[in-house]
Amino acid sequence: MIRLLPVLISLALGSSLRGDDFRPFASFLLSSHVKVTGGQVTPIPIKPIVFQVATDGLHLRISTDGNEEASSTFEIYRSDGIGRQRKGETAFDIIPGIQAMSRTGGVLRHLRLTRESLTITSFPGVSDHTTITHALAIAPTSPAAAKDGVKSASTKP
Repeated sequence: MIRLLPVLISLALGSSLRGDDFRPFASFLLSSHVKVTGGQVTPIPIKPIVFQVATDGLHLRISTDGNEEASSTFEIYRSDGIGRQRKGETAFDIIPGIQAMSRTGGVLRHLRLTRESLTITSFPGVSDHTTITHALAIAPTSPAAAKDGVKSASTKP
């Protein structure tokens, strides 16, 4: 099963030889944004934001409201699953997912993506704080809801 994960994820994400052939993957609703400084966690107030995730099989593009001009691109470096530890247990479970990174303007950003959630951890080069952004998958909106500007907040992928 473990050997099949990269193949399954590759099929789900698709692969492309062209870098501009991004296809939609999923939408995520921002659920938390925190700053970690010296072991102290400070919640940062947020407004609900929907992230659109698209991929070409080698990169991930994250945008809000489908605005590709103001998007962030991450390079996929692992597609063989993500380790997750359950509360109260010491063993890790491996679940399907990918990891990607981005270096822009002296900031290193790490991304973990599964069908259920998206986590971006940012490490500014000249700062002692780290920011963690977490978003949960949402169901696609129905055509009627999209026409009215309503977004579904269901966490079903």
